Amino acid sequence: MPFNLPIALTLFRIALLPVFIAVFYLPYPWAPFVSAFIFWLAALTDWLDGYAARKLGQLTRFGAFLDPVADKVMVSTALVLLVQQYDNMYLTLAALFMIGREIVISALREWMAEIGKRGVVAVSWIGKYKTAAQMVAIIGLIWKPTPWLTDVAFGLFYIAAALTFWSMMSYISAAWKDLTAE
Repeated sequence: MPFNLPIALTLFRIALLPVFIAVFYLPYPWAPFVSAFIFWLAALTDWLDGYAARKLGQLTRFGAFLDPVADKVMVSTALVLLVQQYDNMYLTLAALFMIGREIVISALREWMAEIGKRGVVAVSWIGKYKTAAQMVAIIGLIWKPTPWLTDVAFGLFYIAAALTFWSMMSYISAAWKDLTAE
């Protein structure tokens, strides 16, 4: 297994997962802030590992595989925890849609790679905006600093859900010709 700074950051993000879950469930008033901070730290390492891989010329196949897996596991875990915590039908539907989109797009990318057209469904700007909105919303919903900021986080969460739908449709549209070919 190759080992470099970007892979170390990705492995660190994976190691944060059980810590994030444990802190999330702690019955202390500081736990929401600390669990939100841990999630923020994981989101930061997501950005840093990609930046470091490009800047240092340390792009590897293993890193390209592991990074999106770590991202999807961390975000899906946070979404499941938020669904349980808030017990809100609208948040649950949005979270399920976000998780479902990740499964659909991962399968689409895998299939497009099999037919030699992975570039057709490469990450787009809308996917990056979706991710940014989603990360900030999740941090706000975990932390709940004030009722007003929690409401803002809810609003941003639903914006992220809309961007999730838009990005999914963009990827499917880009691949449509290949998906429907005989």
